[in-house]
Amino acid sequence: MPTPILDFDALAQAISGRTVLCIGDIMLDEFVYGEVSRISPEAPAPVIAAQRSEIHIGGAGNVARNIASLGARCIFVGLVGEDDAGARLKAALDEQDSIESALVCDPSRPTTRKVRFVSEHFSTHMLRADWEQAVPASDDIETRLIDAILPQIARADIVLLSDYAKGVLTARVIRHTIDAARTLGKPVIVDPKSLNWAIYRGATLLTPNRKEFSEATRSRADTPQSIVDASEDVMRLADCEAILVTQGEHGMTLVPRNGEAVHVPAAPVQVRDVSGAGDTVAAALAVSLAAGADWDTALRMANAAAAVAVGKQGTASVSAAELRRKILPHAYLAAEEKIVLEPDALDAQLAEWRRQDLRVGFTNGCFDILHPGHVKVLTAARGACDRLIVGLNSDASVRRLKGADRPVQDERARAEVLAALEAVDLVVIFEEDTPIDLITRIKPSALVKGGDYTREQVVGHEVVEAAGGAVVLVDILQGFSTTALVHRARGGGK
Repeated sequence: MPTPILDFDALAQAISGRTVLCIGDIMLDEFVYGEVSRISPEAPAPVIAAQRSEIHIGGAGNVARNIASLGARCIFVGLVGEDDAGARLKAALDEQDSIESALVCDPSRPTTRKVRFVSEHFSTHMLRADWEQAVPASDDIETRLIDAILPQIARADIVLLSDYAKGVLTARVIRHTIDAARTLGKPVIVDPKSLNWAIYRGATLLTPNRKEFSEATRSRADTPQSIVDASEDVMRLADCEAILVTQGEHGMTLVPRNGEAVHVPAAPVQVRDVSGAGDTVAAALAVSLAAGADWDTALRMANAAAAVAVGKQGTASVSAAELRRKILPHAYLAAEEKIVLEPDALDAQLAEWRRQDLRVGFTNGCFDILHPGHVKVLTAARGACDRLIVGLNSDASVRRLKGADRPVQDERARAEVLAALEAVDLVVIFEEDTPIDLITRIKPSALVKGGDYTREQVVGHEVVEAAGGAVVLVDILQGFSTTALVHRARGGGK
């Protein structure tokens, strides 16, 4: 049976109007990055020379961040201590426009905090230090959590329980939440930690990883079929509609109570850090199902979101734009991904390329009717650099240079055609008669033009050479001219 087409844009629009109630264990994630170059003389362990650190909202808080970054609104209920880490988490959540937080403060416990020391060069976690009190909330705190949760269920389209076994999701809190959600007809997703899945009875979907599933079902769970075989009894025990088992590089297996199981392989990706990938999966499932997606669509969304997350450092959130790029074919994305409409977007892309030590090249033109001569210059230009930016004259600029009857195609059409070429990495439209301001801003390593120019005639050559770059002249392909093509098309003969 062919895989149905995923209308991502329609689903994203539906997601933007949905609200997810997320409940669970929030934590402060700190990452200390550095280089490892020697072994400690005091102990046989690597010494990491710290160079930078990052702070992230972790645990169930990262689920909330992902819900918001994917386009939905999130109501978040969690538990913090009366300490600096708790204050930092509250402040960080308050900065998130699409997250409404209701944090219960328990002065008797510390806010869960995890510090990871990571080798920058190898993206390897060397050590993790934890500050936590992983015990169930007291009776009083349980009551306060329930009082914070129940009024929010009616406002949500779906409820997500993110259990890290740090004390928020006690059996009593879980029971009150699921029962109230079912009464109101709200689906419930549970990312479980307890091996006793009976406490999650009545949830819509359970999302254990392979290890959790294997331990809870006392099965090997090493193949999709073995997961299917082991799911029947636990689904009956938990009275749930489906189980999704995440298996890292081996993909995901969804077993619905009614219908055929679905397995999707993991998307090919260079893994940088798996921290928080499960949070991203839970968030993608929640927003997709809240928007009315079926199991297959929600599974594909979650699988793609996981692939994006593990390609990032730290406890990462995934944006709707990143998910779109992962799901849709590259050619479909050409215009949206390659055409720069905002100056800040150009600066951000340049900064990222330079951080990766990539050589940026530049060429420019009107490109009114793309012909083989253009393609040769663009292909040669891309060969002179790692990333090629094409400066495109705006419609007003073309009219001033070529006359009132040009351009034949407007700037958006010309930009989209350029963006579809594999050799082109970015298209920037400029309003001036020359791209000198754009070249000054980019300072490319290679400034490329056709061989019908001399070095001195190339606009911006002084700027590029002063910055250590080079002017590259490419032999033009004889017999091709946009002006001649337009003349012929208008009945002017050869």
